[in-house]
Amino acid sequence: MSLPPWLAAAWPELGRAVAEQRLHHALLLAAPEGLGKRELAAALVAAALCTARMPEALACGQCRACTLLAAGSHPDLVRVGLELRDDGKPRTEVTVDQLRALSQRLALSSQFGGLQLALIDPADRMNASAANALLKTLEEPSRGTIMVLVADDASRLPATIRSRCRRVEIAAPGPDEALHWLLAQGVANAAARDALAASLGNPGRALAWARDGALELRQACAGELAALGAGTRMAAEIAERWAGDRPELRLWMAAVLARDEARALAAWQAGVLGLTDRDEIPKLAAWADRANRARGLLATTLRTELVLLDLLRAWPRGGTARRRI
Repeated sequence: MSLPPWLAAAWPELGRAVAEQRLHHALLLAAPEGLGKRELAAALVAAALCTARMPEALACGQCRACTLLAAGSHPDLVRVGLELRDDGKPRTEVTVDQLRALSQRLALSSQFGGLQLALIDPADRMNASAANALLKTLEEPSRGTIMVLVADDASRLPATIRSRCRRVEIAAPGPDEALHWLLAQGVANAAARDALAASLGNPGRALAWARDGALELRQACAGELAALGAGTRMAAEIAERWAGDRPELRLWMAAVLARDEARALAAWQAGVLGLTDRDEIPKLAAWADRANRARGLLATTLRTELVLLDLLRAWPRGGTARRRI
């Protein structure tokens, strides 16, 4: 198993812990989606279960344990994630029943006579009862049991759980490293640069967005915000369009566009959204923060269109954009 270069930097310490059988009983891998924490978790689980590890302590991929793991049937790995509801749709949270079942399973002996691993992903989607059940397990860890928690947002985990885990730091790569990696994945240079700008340097998101049309959506958002500022489009019209097509992604793109517009104005440059007055800088910064908060509101019972309408009505007024992003 190969890891992206920015993850490879975190592996030597983990690999030594695996090889020397001194893994902490609870590990927390937390980082924004797209930085590869799940790839790192998979490499860690595979190495811990492998019976013929390579010199770098990575899994061999060929022993019986690796074969069973690849088939999803290794008896000493328990996965806890978002289960399906009765209607076939995934649940939005990890439940207490899942954690109770995990605790009962880990109380049994390892079937292969080695480590037992529990992979909880997404750990930051546990409800309060589930988190309390996990805490009891963490307070009294079973011998030979390793808990691996994967989370997009560690702040959503209770402090009592975070304090009982050893955090594995995952740093974002530098711009040049991220660009080089994207080019190696077959992304064209211009698209790679645009995607990295849109994703704030997150290579995993940039790769996905370069391949799924998200950059075209970003361009459309820019045009609509420019038209809104120029008074040629109405907030209600744009809100209706955004609500019907990936509203969360549009809000992300809009927030980044507002941030970039503020930076351009601060540097005495023409903004791509048509704003020319430097007095708009604090308004743009506030609007970007508000857009990010609106993304969180999409998961509530509030109507998406109303959330968007309230936000778009606050967009600063300006001239007509002439430049392409």
